[in-house]
Amino acid sequence: MKLHTLKPAEGSVKNRKRIGRGTGSGRGGTSTRGHKGAKSRSGYKSKLGFEGGQMPLQRRVPKFGFKSLNRIECKPINLTALQELSEKFNLDTVTFDVLVEHGLVSKKDVVKVLGRGELTAKLNVSAHYFSASAAEAIEKVGGTVNKI
Repeated sequence: MKLHTLKPAEGSVKNRKRIGRGTGSGRGGTSTRGHKGAKSRSGYKSKLGFEGGQMPLQRRVPKFGFKSLNRIECKPINLTALQELSEKFNLDTVTFDVLVEHGLVSKKDVVKVLGRGELTAKLNVSAHYFSASAAEAIEKVGGTVNKI
């Protein structure tokens, strides 16, 4: 094989469609744009969501709810996750850094510990927020709750 013998694969290279080069070419006249209407004109550009004058979907669908500008989005960590973490890695303290290290949260996350599941291990847990049920469950087993 030499450079001068190289060829593209059979059928991979096609000639481009030459539009508007007379009626004999098969693509003259309207140049594949059809008759009349905005799409046939030069300079046509459709607006995003435009449906040809029909009421667009984003205006037809009823609106509800809102998101507060002052909201704090927390990453939820349940007691089951803490229990599994303590069993798997034999931990007695769970801090934010430990959660980041084991890939449960990222550095930028705000963590809230929630009370789903059961906790049997005595843990010292440090997080940004705790639900009442989670704090109660941790203290019930003999652990401590530390807010960051």
